[in-house]
Amino acid sequence: MKAQKETNFNFPNQSNFYKGKVRDVYTIADKLMVMVVSDRISAFDVVLPEAIPFKGQVLNQIAAKFLSATQDIVPNWVLDVPDPMVTIGRICEPFKVEMVIRGYLAGHAWREYSAGKRSVCGVSLPDGLKENDKLPQPIITPTTKASVGHDEDISKEDILAKGIVSISDYEQLENYTHALYQRGTEIAAKSGLILVDTKYEFGKADGVIYLIDEIHTPDSSRYFYAEGYEERQNADEPQKQLSKEFVRKWLIENGFQGKDGQVIPEMTPEIVNSISERYIELYEKIVGEKFVKADADAIGNRIESNVLKALETL
Repeated sequence: MKAQKETNFNFPNQSNFYKGKVRDVYTIADKLMVMVVSDRISAFDVVLPEAIPFKGQVLNQIAAKFLSATQDIVPNWVLDVPDPMVTIGRICEPFKVEMVIRGYLAGHAWREYSAGKRSVCGVSLPDGLKENDKLPQPIITPTTKASVGHDEDISKEDILAKGIVSISDYEQLENYTHALYQRGTEIAAKSGLILVDTKYEFGKADGVIYLIDEIHTPDSSRYFYAEGYEERQNADEPQKQLSKEFVRKWLIENGFQGKDGQVIPEMTPEIVNSISERYIELYEKIVGEKFVKADADAIGNRIESNVLKALETL
């Protein structure tokens, strides 16, 4: 199976290029952003050596579907999805916070809670909760958006005190975040899933707040299977998850957590193919539709051709 690890296009009126861990972002005439979701995969803030076939298509198409399904709540940056691995949209000035919302005590929030903390990002939590318990109501636990290194927890009070976001904008971000999570929860329930936690990023253009980046993908969200959730909680058993966690688990089992001196385990063709199959499974479960593999011959040529056609009309 073929995968698209790198891109190196030169589009008409291209004014900038940024290579993220997974995405290659091309700026056109300082007005449009062409986001190519590559098949690169990262874990523990490290890009792994092998690309995963169809991973970029999975992430891009899940994001496109959920952005379309939430545009009645908040306008988003998307103008066109000309290729299964590409989204083109308006350039926005990103807010320097990520809006993380949690409906269940899992992941980072659980690690903080189990260490004895009863407040996460300034939000108080009651005593007596277990890992993966449903919270009394969803909580927003924002993080600062770091250009280098790890994002850091921050409270609403600190965001406002430091002037990172104005009070009127922040309250709007909170309202949008709650409404998006509610919609995501309803859509997940139709697929027999629980949207445990997720993150949203927002930006501003011409005074308007837009939802940017991806939403509700397995890279930005954690899902549980709804069937058997209560039974597993009552029996103190781990929840059945649908997220990128399986990749992290494989790395941990093979002695890698992104720390100095650790070596990434060999990614054999079997491992790469199994990860690819899991991503396709994630797509079909989350979206509730059969995954249709895009033509994988000369992926770069296909992407370039589709983007060029789209740019002529935008």
